[in-house]
Amino acid sequence: MTAAVEFQNVARHFGPVKAVDGVDLVIEEGSFFAMLGPSGSGKTTCLRLISGFEKPTGGAIRIFGEDVSNTPPHLRNVNTVFQDYALFPHMNVRDNVAYGLMVKGMGRAQRLAQAEEMLALVKLDGYGDRKPAQLSGGQRQRVALARALVNKPRVLLLDEPLGALDLKLREAMQDELKALQHRLGLTFVFVTHDQHEALSMADSLAVFDRGRIAQIGTPQEIYDRPRTRFVADFVGSSNVLPPALTQALGGPALWSSLRPESVRLADHGPITGTVTALRYLGSGTRVVLRTGETEVAALVPAGQPVPAEGAPAALTFDPGALHVMEGEA
Repeated sequence: MTAAVEFQNVARHFGPVKAVDGVDLVIEEGSFFAMLGPSGSGKTTCLRLISGFEKPTGGAIRIFGEDVSNTPPHLRNVNTVFQDYALFPHMNVRDNVAYGLMVKGMGRAQRLAQAEEMLALVKLDGYGDRKPAQLSGGQRQRVALARALVNKPRVLLLDEPLGALDLKLREAMQDELKALQHRLGLTFVFVTHDQHEALSMADSLAVFDRGRIAQIGTPQEIYDRPRTRFVADFVGSSNVLPPALTQALGGPALWSSLRPESVRLADHGPITGTVTALRYLGSGTRVVLRTGETEVAALVPAGQPVPAEGAPAALTFDPGALHVMEGEA
């Protein structure tokens, strides 16, 4: 597989702040790759390094084998869809989409025809004469996507483009983006702080923490086998168990991860304690039990009885669900 984007020991420092600190990364051509992490973890800076809006302090960045570490943004075969869409309010939708082609010197008739093709691709046929203010959030997001795609980039960068949408529309756009990426065969690099987006959309993802990659792999690998406490806690909702409890449950004296959906209420079980919280989630109830100094959550499916807060309870799980982690970070 060809590497669409490659980082080799890349750093980006702002004075004493190490926003990106020695990142090695390979993104395969034609993949949907997610960069996931909390605010300030370095994921957006990495996206800006790919686009050329930031220059590395050290290391090398390659796009399809070419070192672009010092190449200006307009000479890189990438385009970015920004979080705020950055549409021109005085232009209609068609001219917004065609703007990049105009800058390249393409004739008006040809660029407008290509803009209409892109609008059809993102299901906005007939919207070309409208202004951005006349569109919904989801429609503006599609215009921004069409404006980036019309330039035929080999790599499309998406900087939290769904962050401003409501939950229902965000979920619908996740499906559309994934389907569009499959249809076009482009490399998508998607930055998000939302673990559910990353897990549901990406072929592979990198979890960032304090300027470094804490773990990289497929969504299933990272969810089922987190390497560190940070990854286990940030990606999804996990019970992070201390070494003493891990050992009491039959594992080694190391930190471990136990997903709530793998834990069940039982009459008798290896984990006993007092119910401290109940959280109704629609599809089930999250039951939190305190055992010693640790809280352990179980996800009880809808329709099954749950104990009351303050009541004693026991939890059990399949032994294979207990995942022992490599490090404490």
